[in-house]
Amino acid sequence: MIGAIVMGAGGRMGGRIASLIYASQDMTVAAAVEKKGHPAVGRDLGEVLGLGKKGVTVTDDLSAVIGAGDVIIDFTHHEASVGHIRAAAAAGKPIVVGTTGFTAQEQEEIRRLAEGMPCVVAPNMSVGVNLLFKVLDDVAGILGDDYDVEIIEAHHNLKKDAPSGTAMKMAQIIAARLKRDLEKEGIYTRKGMIGERTKTEIGIQTIRGGDIVGEHNVMFITNGERLEFIHRAHSRDNFARGALRAARWIIGKEKGLYDMQDVLGLRG
Repeated sequence: MIGAIVMGAGGRMGGRIASLIYASQDMTVAAAVEKKGHPAVGRDLGEVLGLGKKGVTVTDDLSAVIGAGDVIIDFTHHEASVGHIRAAAAAGKPIVVGTTGFTAQEQEEIRRLAEGMPCVVAPNMSVGVNLLFKVLDDVAGILGDDYDVEIIEAHHNLKKDAPSGTAMKMAQIIAARLKRDLEKEGIYTRKGMIGERTKTEIGIQTIRGGDIVGEHNVMFITNGERLEFIHRAHSRDNFARGALRAARWIIGKEKGLYDMQDVLGLRG
């Protein structure tokens, strides 16, 4: 039985992850952690989730419970996640992170910390999205510079970062395959007399509203035709299921930084 330490257990994603763990046959919630001052702290996690008593009290101190589980699962906030990764590295504990919005400096620190433990970091843990990442790489390589690239992403009105980590990952994959510098070629806002579209720019546009779980539309456009690749998430459970798949996979792996391409065997 795999014991998971669930970070942000009182939140939307953490709660779904914990609920799916309780519904599984091979995993259990070994500990549950929330930020200081969260109303779930001190309560039984099962009661927080509406599942009845489970015997796991939500704590605000990861260090006090880090030895209780086999793997940490983290969907919180980028600054908090870096702190959790530091703790995991110090303890040599495998960790799965689905948080988005990391700064370049934080990403570099995560790469260094992953030298101390197995670490999966992915902006999107959906199996479908990660398959789409591979498809986009192939498509960009085939179409080359003859097609304009536009990415549109839509999420709920509570999402704090923009564009989404998934949209940025898609743009990075395409830019790398087309040998373009996304820092120079990424276009995030268009307004006024902007002139003609350049051949090398990659448009990345953001929509926020209501309760949209997540939608990404990647378009390759040329004179006479348009190819569209669309992924729509119907619930957060597909992200949670991907996180559990990653948690099962990472136990026993060598130290280092991995992503869902590794977990799903899509690398190369």
